[in-house]
Amino acid sequence: QVQLAESGGGLVQAGGSVRLSCAASGRTTSSYNMGWFRQAPGKEREFVAAISPSGGITNYADSVKGRFTISRNNAKNTVSLQMNSLKPEDTAVYYCAADRFGGVPVRTTEWTYDYWGQGTQVTVSS
Repeated sequence: QVQLAESGGGLVQAGGSVRLSCAASGRTTSSYNMGWFRQAPGKEREFVAAISPSGGITNYADSVKGRFTISRNNAKNTVSLQMNSLKPEDTAVYYCAADRFGGVPVRTTEWTYDYWGQGTQVTVSS
């Protein structure tokens, strides 16, 4: 069993930056694809970014391409999401997730992910 814990959320002004981190415990996630999803108020949860076990393959939602960067540190069992040029529409609860599949393509649908964190709130003010 894998437990995921997100951190780093908060309130930021539009145009600013936030770095989210996700720490995994229970077992190593080095063979798993890891992803970030988000859910805005009144909306369904949506894919944000995902990364392969080696970190060599990444996948991003069109809405965040060029602004967000996903990375991982397998030695520390962590995955991060650097978010730059934030917009009010990025306001959401951000969730870290782990996909035991670990292969390619790096998947973007939430039902394929096996483990989830509790989420961290990011609020972008205009």
